Parts: sequence; structure tokens; C-alpha cells
Amino acid sequence: MDDLLRQPLDDAQATVAAAGDASDLGGVLLAPVESQEVWGAGVTYERSRDGRIEESTEGGVYDRVYVAQRPEVYFKATAPRVAGPGQPVGVRADSPWNAPEPELGLVINTAGEIFGYVIGNDVSSRSIEGENPLYLPQAKVYDRSSALGPGIVPVWAATAPPFDIFCRVDRGGDVAFTGTTSTANLIRGFEELTGWLTAALTFPAGAILLTGTGIVPDESFSLQPGDVVTIDVAGLGTLANPVVLVGRALD
Repeated sequence: MDDLLRQPLDDAQATVAAAGDASDLGGVLLAPVESQEVWGAGVTYERSRDGRIEESTEGGVYDRVYVAQRPEVYFKATAPRVAGPGQPVGVRADSPWNAPEPELGLVINTAGEIFGYVIGNDVSSRSIEGENPLYLPQAKVYDRSSALGPGIVPVWAATAPPFDIFCRVDRGGDVAFTGTTSTANLIRGFEELTGWLTAALTFPAGAILLTGTGIVPDESFSLQPGDVVTIDVAGLGTLANPVVLVGRALD
């Protein structure tokens, strides 16, 4: 994947075509990431803005960033911390309120071009970020806080945006939560978000940018160990991950 994302888009398309069909490989699928960093964009949907305002002691900052020229862009994960299809995602033991964040991921090559799309889960601690916006890194960056999969669909093989996104959380044989959104509701375009990420950063092996979530459960819902989060995106497939507890509770 590193080598592929170092190529111009036309060359990468030819490389993929020459590789043939790999759809019948079978076995366990790994997260579609090698040396790429995973980044996220926040408050890109109206529902996300509203959810952040509801949870935060400083809600006004989210109202301002929603309409600002510069988006919220943050570091999320390195490859070893990313779960693949069927692998566990984590919720922090020191956070009582945690949520899945089903998102469309943009796979970006070294030239800053959008190579493809992937489903992402930007699992987050709503209680930690809600306490103080400066705690965003702790709310977002921890072991197993991100999942990607089931695979990357190159832009030339994907259906044209927008993409419909569906999320379901199963708990003990029951459905604990469902939600839907569409990337048509994004306030910022894919190229705009990519442009801000790469404005002063180079990515020698490309990067993955999660574009934000429009599915935000209300405060009565929190992810629990044993839950299974399933995200469907039309044309991109299904990403399902069980939930485990990570870290340690505060003394």
C-alpha cells in the first residue's frame, strides 16, 4: 500500500489493474493501512456540531468551528492502533460515555490526490472531550480507537458520491442503537478537507482522512464491552467490530 500511494493516480490505477482480482483470497482481513497515519475531521455535519454542543462545557467553540473557514483536523492513529474487520475496537476504562463514529474515510496519496474510499469508525470518548475541548487527543487517541475496512475502493471503481452510511450496535442479541446519514450532509467537500490536511504536512506514504460523522447517539447511549458495531456504506461494503475495554480506570 505504501508503494501504491506513492504513485500518481493514473499509475496507481494501472498497477491495480495489473494485479488482477484478489476478491477470493479468503482468510482474515487486516486493516487496509501500512505506514499511513490516520487523521480525522470534526464538526463537519450539523448533527455532529449539535452533539458536541450538547456534551461540552464549552459548546460555543463547536458552533464557531462549524462555520469557520478552517476545519477541525486532528491526528487519530498510527497503523498498529487501527483495527481491521472483525478485530476489537476499544472504549476507554476511564470514560463513562463512549460512542462509535461511523465515517467515510478518504485514502490520500503522496501528491494529495484522493486515491480511494474506506469505511472508518472513529471511536471516541464523549465524556472526556465534553469536559474540556483541550482533552480532544485523549478522547480520540488511544489503543484500538480506530477501525478501517473491509477494504479500499479506488475512486475509479467507486460509485459517485454521496455515500449513504448506516450504523447498528448489537448488544446481547438485541439492537441497542441504529442511525443513518449521508455524505450529502457534509458542510465541507472532500477536496476541501484534503487540502487543509495537506496544507503544511507531507505524507511520504499517503494518509487516511476520516471525514466526520453525521450519526451521533443521544446521551442515553454509550458503547459497552461486548457490543458489536456494524457500519454499512453503499458501494463500499460492511465493517463490523466487537467492542472491548482498554486502559485502566482512574483511581
